Formats: sequence, C-alpha cells, structure tokens
Amino acid sequence: MDIKQLHYFVTVADQLSYSKAAIKLHISQPSLSNAIKNLEQEVGSPLFERSTRKIELTDAGSVLYRKSIRLLSQMNILKKEMEEVKLTGNGELVIGMIESVRQWVPKVIREYQNRFPSIHIKLLEVLSRKAVVDSLRKYHTHLIITNQCIHEDDIESYPLYNEKLVLVLHRDHALSRKEFITFKELEREPFIISMEGFQTREDILNAFALEQTTPNIKFEIERFETALTLVRENLGVAIIPENYLVEPKDESIVRKTVDSPALERTVYLMFMKNRYLAPSVQCFLEDIRHYFAPGQKSTDGC
Repeated sequence: MDIKQLHYFVTVADQLSYSKAAIKLHISQPSLSNAIKNLEQEVGSPLFERSTRKIELTDAGSVLYRKSIRLLSQMNILKKEMEEVKLTGNGELVIGMIESVRQWVPKVIREYQNRFPSIHIKLLEVLSRKAVVDSLRKYHTHLIITNQCIHEDDIESYPLYNEKLVLVLHRDHALSRKEFITFKELEREPFIISMEGFQTREDILNAFALEQTTPNIKFEIERFETALTLVRENLGVAIIPENYLVEPKDESIVRKTVDSPALERTVYLMFMKNRYLAPSVQCFLEDIRHYFAPGQKSTDGC
C-alpha cells in the first residue's frame, strides 16, 4: 500500500460515496474503485460493506481508517516541515566575522529575524586568511565578513566598504600630545601588531615600507581587544580599524590619524560559489548587500 491509496480510501470513507469521493479527488470513479479493490487485495480483507445502499466501513476498514488518519496527518506535517527546510535549510545560519563588524551586524540581524524568527544564528570569529578559507570550504560557516584579501576560484568575494586604520596610544604617552605623528617617530616605539596570516598586519607593514621604515614589533596578537589592553597599560602603540573604537569611550586611550593612503582596509562578504544555500541564507546575504547599497534590488525575493 502507498500514501495515495490510503488518501483515496480515507476520502471514500469520509464521503461514504465513490462518486462524491471521485469528484473531490479529481479522478474517474472507475479508477477510484480499482484503487480501493487493489488496496483490499493487499490488505486481504474487504474495507467497505457494499451489501446495503449506503457504503459503510467493515471492521478491517475501521481499523485501517483510524491508522490512516494518523499516518496522513503525520505526512502532512512532514510535508510542511520539508517545505520549511527547503526555505531555511537546517534552520541555522552560521556567520563568520572579524571584530570590527560587531557594530553593524546586529542591526542587519534585527531586521532579518523579523522574517525568519525561527532561524538559529551562530556568530563566530574567523580572523586569519587560512581560517577563512578552511571555514568556508569545510562548510563550517555559510558566509564570512572579513578584511582578508582572498582570490580563489571557488570563493565569492564581494567588497562591502573601506575603513581607516588609526593609531592608538596611552593618554600619558609622549606622542599623544602631538598633532601630527610620522612613521619615523613610530619606528622607535614598542609596536603591537597582528600575527602573521592576518591581512591587517600586511596592510600596516606595507604602510611602513612605503615610508621606508619598519616598526619595532614588541607584541603580536590575534584580537584587537588584546592590543587595547596592552595600550591601556602603556606597554606599546598599535594601529587598528577605526570601527573597533566605539562608545563608551576609553579615557585612557588616545586616537590619532597617521597620514597614509595605505592605512585603509576593505571589508568583504565571502561565501562559496557553488555551494547550495537555502533561501533564508541567500536573504541574509542580500540584507548585508542592501545595508551598504540601499538602492540595490534584491535578486532572491527577500
């Protein structure tokens, strides 16, 4: 027996008429009669009592009817759940990100959850170039917001915006009172910088190289929060993304701009080109793009 046969059987039992059931099912009455006969042969027992002018269920028919109602109800629930899965995937959205995007990502998520309130969202820090590539290729994340400059055939890299890199130092530092600070002055200072494999490190070293100088690297860190902790103790100076310096303002830290076109980085939205992404994930990608390009039309009906 199959689901279609059970559906036919339940419809006849509900209508207590082959003709009415055939009309409701949009099939011919002979086809319906044959389907019920085949089901009875498979069950090994009559399902309807046909000796009277009114169709009635037999004992076997009554048992099968009760079981079929429950089964068809579960199938309807399963069908709805599968439609939801088609829309939302496994109901989870995993976002990889760098530290400085924490100021605007929650704003995008707030709007997104109005349409997908049941989606479970994971936010992971994915910082180095290798971590970004591995996370995407191993499907650990659906998308990543990063400043890593990555050119791979299987990874889509969509530029979102540029942000400046600014100098931070302790308020008691001698340079904090200067209006203009040069790279030559910074080369003598204990410098705090990201570890190898981080795009920000490359950008900063390139800026120093353009001025024909090198920083005195004293500390290597992974997270900018660690850099700020060291600066708070006046252990060194650092160059970090401006978007990481937000309210509430830390009175112990002074922010300075060093004049250099190289002290700027691009933030990208990245995802796998050929990976199937559920419509709910595609909508989040469109939400991010729309956030930075409000006039852009959505291509996924989001």
